[in-house]
Amino acid sequence: MLFTADHRAIQDALRKFIDTEINPHVDEWERAELFPAHDLFKKMGKLGFLGITKPQEHGGLGLDYSYSVAFAEALRHINCGGIPMAIGVQTDMATPALARYGSDEVKKQFLEPSISGDFVACLGVSEPGAGSDVASIRTSARKDGDDYVINGGKMWTTNGTQADWMCLLANTSEGAAHRNKTLICLPMNTKGVSVAKKLKKVGMNASDTAQIHFDDVRVPQRYRIGEEGMGFIYQMQQFQEERLWAAASSAAASNVILETIDYLRDRMAFGKPLLDNQFIQYKLAELQTEVECVRSLLYRATELYVGGEDVLQLASMAKLKAGRVAREVADWCVQFWGGMGYIEETRVNRFWRDTRLGSIGGGADEVMLGIIAKTMGIVVRAREGH
Repeated sequence: MLFTADHRAIQDALRKFIDTEINPHVDEWERAELFPAHDLFKKMGKLGFLGITKPQEHGGLGLDYSYSVAFAEALRHINCGGIPMAIGVQTDMATPALARYGSDEVKKQFLEPSISGDFVACLGVSEPGAGSDVASIRTSARKDGDDYVINGGKMWTTNGTQADWMCLLANTSEGAAHRNKTLICLPMNTKGVSVAKKLKKVGMNASDTAQIHFDDVRVPQRYRIGEEGMGFIYQMQQFQEERLWAAASSAAASNVILETIDYLRDRMAFGKPLLDNQFIQYKLAELQTEVECVRSLLYRATELYVGGEDVLQLASMAKLKAGRVAREVADWCVQFWGGMGYIEETRVNRFWRDTRLGSIGGGADEVMLGIIAKTMGIVVRAREGH
């Protein structure tokens, strides 16, 4: 997969926007542990950044997913990880199923304002007892007349304190775990929805993360996304895009490597720049090679995905490898920065804190390995052999 002039134009426009509208405020938003999502998303929506792959008839640009990957890579020009993650929830995690399977009514009510930036979206899947194990969620949505009545709660909800609506995964029947779930568009101002608390995190500080409770929350059944009972399948499809997006975020590692090179070129130790140390040179070269390997895997998966193929295995591999490489880059760069790498205000330290989430959120490394093993046929053969 090669980026065209059109891909580059989107990236250039986004970087200019970041330089004027985001990076000057990042430190302030990190300290506040919150960024103004409505204000920022409205500005992004006016420029078409929030609907790159969404249908043109609903306000999107109608481009293929390779443009979303280009967009995600350029987001890493932002000097923190939290804001790109929050934007990614809006564009690639909470809205793909709605765009693909939602009725015209729910698209008009929830998708269109999300593309324009009038609405902030969040994704309600993880729960206190069901994070990566999506099949074990307990939030229920029982039918009552023309409504669903929702009870339960969600955890680790990015954008949760500011969101206008949630793409909610809930159990709508007592059937098999993979066939009893439904995705529902839930307005967050509905009676019975409450933000239990805003969670304080080690990293991704500018992005708000919430625990949400539902107490007899009543929403019309027409807010359902697609078919009832297909929510698990739809969410697994959304995860493919989320995991490709996560792999694209590894582009930030290259920025940190370059910044580390600049720092080591000027940092003197024992009478010469630290960058003259051959071990450091070789380690940085090795790290950059790893970053490029992730990018190549991502581009291969994206090309196949755009072509209509199932990329469950490759997306899981890319997400797994991206999280591990980012962690390795962060740890070595902090080491090379020495004491300054342990100072919270430096970008390398912020990257170190932010990237740890990459191997947990969106499916932990162990879940990715399980998916890869299943797609390789290892699990089936092991059971047969046993």
